[in-house]
Amino acid sequence: MTRLAGRGRLERELGRYQSTEPTYPDLGATRAELPAGYRHLRWAAPLGHGRAVFEAAAAAVLEWRMHRDAGLEVAATSTRAEVGGTVVLWLGRGPLGLLAACRVVWVLDETDRSGFAYGTLPGHPERGEEAFVVERAADDAVRFTVTAFSRPGGLWPTLAGSLIWRVQHLITTRYLRAVQMAAVSTPRR
Repeated sequence: MTRLAGRGRLERELGRYQSTEPTYPDLGATRAELPAGYRHLRWAAPLGHGRAVFEAAAAAVLEWRMHRDAGLEVAATSTRAEVGGTVVLWLGRGPLGLLAACRVVWVLDETDRSGFAYGTLPGHPERGEEAFVVERAADDAVRFTVTAFSRPGGLWPTLAGSLIWRVQHLITTRYLRAVQMAAVSTPRR
């Protein structure tokens, strides 16, 4: 656990992580079959229908709003997810909480599919990758999917055991809710 004292410290942490490498060898694996040796997570949620819903949800994901609206503090090297970009996330209140640094490993920005995946950097409580994708199907239905593979990233996460998985599920639930809220607050055309 790292102590942070405000936005300035989060920005300094971001600078520290820009030259580090991901902590796992399976970069980009959330695009295909998830690798063995990790715990897998797949969650999906319907968001509604239409281009406006898709665009609002995709913007929330790509512009880090999903993370902010889920209650995380965010410092990133760019305002939108981009391959090679670094993001430092802070979960907690005041000086106590969890710091999680990640590197964006792939980005989708297609007509009907948008999202990205990031992988863990040193100091993250886990090792692995997480992907966030918004898709619009042929029937105009929009869906948000979170896919991840991870394992403990050190001694204390290993000792914490199921607590780490519960925190991951809590944050994933918050991500889903944040993207759903972005989608439903979209003006209908």
